[in-house]
Amino acid sequence: MSTPEKDSPYPDDPDTGGGMPFLDHLEELRRRLIWCTLAAIMATAAAFYFSEQIMTFFVRPAGGIKLHVTEVTGSFYAYLKISLVTGLVVSAPFFFYQAWSFISPGLYQREKATVLPLVAVSTTLFLTGAGFCYLVVLPFSLNFLIGFSGDLLSPIITVSSYISFAGMLLLAFGIGFQIPVVAYFLGRLGIVTPQILGKGRRYAVVLILIAAAIITPTPDVATQLMLAGPLYVLYEVSIVVVRLTGRHRDSVSE
Repeated sequence: MSTPEKDSPYPDDPDTGGGMPFLDHLEELRRRLIWCTLAAIMATAAAFYFSEQIMTFFVRPAGGIKLHVTEVTGSFYAYLKISLVTGLVVSAPFFFYQAWSFISPGLYQREKATVLPLVAVSTTLFLTGAGFCYLVVLPFSLNFLIGFSGDLLSPIITVSSYISFAGMLLLAFGIGFQIPVVAYFLGRLGIVTPQILGKGRRYAVVLILIAAAIITPTPDVATQLMLAGPLYVLYEVSIVVVRLTGRHRDSVSE
């Protein structure tokens, strides 16, 4: 039974058996992190120019909830914060490209051509998760949490706290929706199989609930379940993805 050889950027390195040395991995990681940081800064700067229009779009899920500014610099920091959130979202495709390009040496030569499709799928899943949060989760969470005020309390919600709350939720949902792509990569490396994922359902449920409780910036169970539910569906999708694309399909070739 034959297996395809991996393409190495250091084929003559006797100390690594053809693989990239560890220090070179760190240098490559540092370089890509620098590029990601620069991309985020540039996107944030561009978003700041359109921050007023972005703010109008961003506060729509709040409905009729009045947002306040309690400090002299509150408006400036609010626009700066909304620009940062927008910069991170806009830079997501570039982040995914850098991430998949960094780990692509672990794939076989023919699989390295899938980097751009993986970037496209990762970006689509990220925007799908963020869109689901914007359209469904944010309005529900705001009404649910503010509803606890009742008639005795009059909440004063600052625009800064709203941006932090909404921004963290958007990013959390976008990142959480990457489960199928991560499963695909681990399946191609032979780290996970459909059998392993299938038998691990009960543990996956617990981990998903814990992850939802950690990454959502709100303590209410309803919002956490609104993240945990789609994540479990994506976990089931991941089992199908690994079954269709896992390395075991290549093991039959001689």
